[in-house]
Amino acid sequence: MDYKDREVLVEVKDLQQYFKLGRHGVVKAVDGINFKIFRGETFGLVGESGSGKSTTGRTMIRLYKPTGGEVWMKGKLASGKIPKEDIAYVNRNMQMIFQDPMACLNPRMKVIDIVAEGIDIHKLAKTKEERRQKVIDIIKLVGLDEQHLERYPHEFSGGQRQRIGIARAMAVEPEFIIADEPISALDVSIQAQVVNLMNELKEHKGLTYLFIAHDLSMVKYISDRIAVMFKGKIVELTTSEQLFAKPLHPYTRSLLSAIPLPDPITERTRRRIAYEPAKEHDYANNPPSWHEVEPGHFILANDQELAKWVALYK
Repeated sequence: MDYKDREVLVEVKDLQQYFKLGRHGVVKAVDGINFKIFRGETFGLVGESGSGKSTTGRTMIRLYKPTGGEVWMKGKLASGKIPKEDIAYVNRNMQMIFQDPMACLNPRMKVIDIVAEGIDIHKLAKTKEERRQKVIDIIKLVGLDEQHLERYPHEFSGGQRQRIGIARAMAVEPEFIIADEPISALDVSIQAQVVNLMNELKEHKGLTYLFIAHDLSMVKYISDRIAVMFKGKIVELTTSEQLFAKPLHPYTRSLLSAIPLPDPITERTRRRIAYEPAKEHDYANNPPSWHEVEPGHFILANDQELAKWVALYK
């Protein structure tokens, strides 16, 4: 199906998130970005530390009040001042999985109460028995056992804690989940298990993901489309296959060149590409704009850059 015919579940319009730095300084963490997330897809958001990707996710889920722009979900405004019933709708249908599972789990609460927190808030269970059964079903879905319900977070491994975090997000049966670097704090051997679990839940529950990460190789595996962020702006957006086969923006090419290769011989000869914006463009006299170079493949470039980058693959 053509991407233009798909149902848009979440749309971000000209989103800005600025933070004051002292009296006069301002950090433009997110600087006017636009993208759509279609129902049933995994949308990857990548970039180096400080690019604004996590701030984007936290602003979308209302942890930050946006400086400007809007977030829409299923045709309803989900950001800024909105009615209480719309806030409840967004809170239930948009959930988040955090980077550090230990930091976001209350150490004084048992697993059953952590997972049931959303169920209690949204009144999704009428009795204690129904509440417990819902938690058991969710816990089993993420690969844990009923015996884990009465334990505390410190009694689990990092991978198990992240499964608890996923179970908590799943408890209210959301349509959209923001996964903020959900595997970066985990051991490499556990990372694949958590990603496979997320893919299984996506198929089983019909979920839609925003998957935030800095590891492009993992994002390629899980994402349908990928947006690349640099200093608060999205510089390239296309399908996962297209991004790896035909990266146009020099920052994207720089990120791809930094991916380690499993073969020690080819790894030794791998050439890393440094991205130096000052050498690449003169935005003072020729500012960039958003261009669709192929159906679904967008880049941020001025006219001179556009001609030069597109010519690379002709």
